[in-house]
Formats: sequence, structure tokens, C-alpha cells
Amino acid sequence: MPLIIVAACALIDPDGRILIAQRPPNRSMAGLWEFPGGKVEADETPEQTLIRELSEELGIAVHESCLAPLTFASHAYPDFHLLMPLYVCRRWEGMAIAKEGQRLAWVRSNRLKDYPMPPADLPLIAHLTTLLLA
Repeated sequence: MPLIIVAACALIDPDGRILIAQRPPNRSMAGLWEFPGGKVEADETPEQTLIRELSEELGIAVHESCLAPLTFASHAYPDFHLLMPLYVCRRWEGMAIAKEGQRLAWVRSNRLKDYPMPPADLPLIAHLTTLLLA
């Protein structure tokens, strides 16, 4: 089973809300909500992936020094195994806008479970809640 590494980012605004994006209809797991990010390419670090993906998906600029690793998810899907490091970012340049047709929502950590997410994302909620309530 192939191993796929996907870097994800919890963008946290000054009010302590987290940005999630809904997967568009033309993608696998359409309609589910996820943390922004994407597949780590062969020549990239997870941080470089997030800098690229956040620019492409949301139109924001993130500096590597503003990405703090928090935890990771390891999940076996039927066709591949996903390893997903989750980073936290509280500082970026620009305003996050949906550039790829996805819906966006700024959500408090205790409300993330109200949004259907891919199975790999679900264990990450507890870590974010602990971070934000600490």
C-alpha cells in the first residue's frame, strides 16, 4: 500500500477560530471539511508544501518561521496509507479567500465536530482543542 504524505495547516485567527475548507464536488471525499494543505511533492518539505498550497488555495503568504508543528495523523484508507503532519499558523499575509471553488469556514475548536471531516482529520480536533483551551 503506498504511503502518501499530506501536510495540513490549522490557520488560527486572533479570535481563536480555525479555518477549514470544504472539498469541492469534483474531488474525492467531496463535501467533507478539512484543514487546508496538500500532498508533499518529492522535492518539497512539508513546510514548503504548505507555503505553496496556502498561496494557491487561499491566496495568503506564510513564512516558514510561522509554521509550528503540532501533531500528525496516520490513517489507512483502502488504497493508500496517509501520513499527515498538522501545523499551526497564527500569522500570515493577506486575506484567506477560496481560490479553488471550495467553501471556507472559521470555526471554534469545540465546533469542529459539527462539520463532517475525512477520517484522518478527526483525531486532530482534540489536539487543537487542547492547544486553544490551554
